[in-house]
Amino acid sequence: MQPILSFEQAPPISVPYRFFLTAPLFGVAAGLLLAWLGPAALASRWTSGAAALTHLVAAGLMLQTMCGALLQFVAVAAGANIWRPRLVAAVVHPLITIGALLLAMAFALGMPSLFRPAAALLAVPLGLFVAVMALALIKTPARGMTLHALRLAVFGLLVTLTLGVTLADALGGQGGWALPFLTLVNVHVAWGLGGWALLLVIGVSYLVVPMFQLTPAYPIWLTRLLPAGLCLILLVWSLQLGQEMPPPWQAGAALSGMVLAGLYAATTLRLQSRRRRRVSDATLLFWRGAMVLLLALVLSWLLFEMLPQLGDQPRTPLWLGVLALPGVFVSVINGMLYKIVPFLNWLHLQRQGDPRRPPPNMKQMIPERAMNGQMRLHFAAVALLLAAVLWPSLARPAGLAFAASSLWLEWNLAGAVRQYARFLERALKDRTGAADPGRES
Repeated sequence: MQPILSFEQAPPISVPYRFFLTAPLFGVAAGLLLAWLGPAALASRWTSGAAALTHLVAAGLMLQTMCGALLQFVAVAAGANIWRPRLVAAVVHPLITIGALLLAMAFALGMPSLFRPAAALLAVPLGLFVAVMALALIKTPARGMTLHALRLAVFGLLVTLTLGVTLADALGGQGGWALPFLTLVNVHVAWGLGGWALLLVIGVSYLVVPMFQLTPAYPIWLTRLLPAGLCLILLVWSLQLGQEMPPPWQAGAALSGMVLAGLYAATTLRLQSRRRRRVSDATLLFWRGAMVLLLALVLSWLLFEMLPQLGDQPRTPLWLGVLALPGVFVSVINGMLYKIVPFLNWLHLQRQGDPRRPPPNMKQMIPERAMNGQMRLHFAAVALLLAAVLWPSLARPAGLAFAASSLWLEWNLAGAVRQYARFLERALKDRTGAADPGRES
């Protein structure tokens, strides 16, 4: 039984919107921080600036969007009953916002005393979020590989959070864990990117790519292989926390994960080439760009493995990180926001408006020209960020371009919210006037 869209289960529109409107501001902050720090931030993955930038994007921009999307998607795609979504959002959103900012400040300013408060401000609300999402996903009667992937993604978030809190404890000087720091970082990154972010993108794409982009469905064998395969690989990868893993096992696990990621990207691109509607829009192009960059990530990793003289360079992890974070995940997030926000506007306005005055259609919520302009700036920023890894003198222009792209995204989303508010205000006035018998016709 495939997930059935249950629009009546959708939470209040304010629930996802508070996350969506906050997310791009973290991108603005990351871009401005890179412009301020300049080339020094890109010397290696271990600089304080690189760590701050990574967490502004991963624990800020990405986490905000993914939490907001899950609160909406689980209710609609699974028909799941989410426990008090308005309360959950009101607790989770401000705390993870402050927690992500404190975490970035701890790295950027070199203040170990901030790591424990930042970890607490992230752990408590995300623990609540994971519990609420897990309960909703377990209790729903719906079935399908989308739900299976979402359940594993929520588990991946829990593991990522646990490892992150452990790292924050170590960085804060508490010394409560006798685990190898570098290994813990690598396992944390693998779960965050593969077990949380990529699994969530995969699970969502099973439904939204065929539905919104009018492509054929993903092959059944692939929908079964990807979530289970990635989760199994990550569990094997995590064994190195308890004992020394032989190099062939490490290489085999990493190679298997990259092969699955490349298979997913190649399949998505192939499905998009067979879509029934040949007109391209910003959502399709963002997804397509993200899949191309995911293939570039896989091929780059293979090249670095085959040529150790390249793979051992201190900036190699930065190249892969730019491809993964701004390249793959922020591109998908941009594309999904441009589809989700206009659709939610239309859905909620249709419920509340007057049948004699239908709401604007989805294409009117955000001008196509604005979406396409922001999309071009985003991919230009990604190209500049990649170039800045090779030529650090480009760090400041790259940071400013990424900040401008994120600010443009924020402006476009805020414009859609203004459209919603204006139409809702007119609808309320119409109803009030209709209820007033003394009003002149």
